[in-house]
Amino acid sequence: MNLANRITLARIFLVPVIMFFLLIKVDLGSFSFSDFSITYNQIAAALIFIVAASTDGLDGYIARKNKIVTNLGKLLDPLADKLLVAAVLISLVELDKLNALIAIVIISREFAVTGLRQVALLEGSVMAASMWGKWKTAIQITMIIALLINNFPFAFIDFPFDVIASWVAAAITVYSGIDYFVKNKHLIPVQ
Repeated sequence: MNLANRITLARIFLVPVIMFFLLIKVDLGSFSFSDFSITYNQIAAALIFIVAASTDGLDGYIARKNKIVTNLGKLLDPLADKLLVAAVLISLVELDKLNALIAIVIISREFAVTGLRQVALLEGSVMAASMWGKWKTAIQITMIIALLINNFPFAFIDFPFDVIASWVAAAITVYSGIDYFVKNKHLIPVQ
């Protein structure tokens, strides 16, 4: 197994670790300042999420640079991305930090586009990430981090950045999904 695929697998293995810190019932303590409070569990989950999310581009870069792109990597990379995002979004809904509608919209789009990518692979082509797909990923990661760290530092000025980022992420997620399907409509049988 090459380095790029190992990095992708590491991202998959970090998902349950993030879940553990988010959903653990053991209180590891918290940090408070003025009206702002955050648990050490949330800090740990956020830091691990940032590490996992940052490996998303790294594995692909290494695979392309070293000419070690594999079918396993083409399958695992989008799967790892979807597992990471879906698991954290579901946890955030469980923790009452994210509107369930937003999580459903984002997860539905992720699986729909993943299905379309798989159809493309079966047809012998690879759907490259679009500009909107890259923006969608960046905004989703920003939204998740803001929610994980209780809207820090915007909580101090009472600005709902996390809520705004959530709705913007949902809107761009829908738009990028529509963009993928319109650009790749030739892959969808009309019969």
